[in-house]
Amino acid sequence: MKPEETLRSLGLALPPTPAAVALYLPSFRSGNLVFTSGQLPLKDGSLASKGKVGESATLDQAREQARIACLNALAACLLQVPSLDHIQKIVKMGVYVASHPNFTEQHLVANGASELLIQIFGEQGKHARFAIGVSSLPLDAVVELELVAEVRD
Repeated sequence: MKPEETLRSLGLALPPTPAAVALYLPSFRSGNLVFTSGQLPLKDGSLASKGKVGESATLDQAREQARIACLNALAACLLQVPSLDHIQKIVKMGVYVASHPNFTEQHLVANGASELLIQIFGEQGKHARFAIGVSSLPLDAVVELELVAEVRD
């Protein structure tokens, strides 16, 4: 099944590419790699959750925020390729998690996005990644996510 068909079967759709909230490009292509800037979990232009995991946000809320940020990152990839079918492999994902100092399950937050990528792309969705806790993120977001994808013309 094609990635767009898989998205539809999951009841999901890619949002319009979120506008940059500062001076940067949402994505950039170099050769056969697309790098996304950090994407926030913006939905209809706003954040559904704010704050820190382990304080004002739960693990489940953060996992969902990672999924939304992942969809935004995929939408940013579409600035460089005509469709998700042109993504051959998700190479790497980075997830920053705004965390209370005692919260140590950033890897479980990132799993929300990793699982989604594997659902959409199958084996090609498996990737290297990092997930780290930070003291704060832009706009008081719970997560920020970036992708590197290998693409074809």
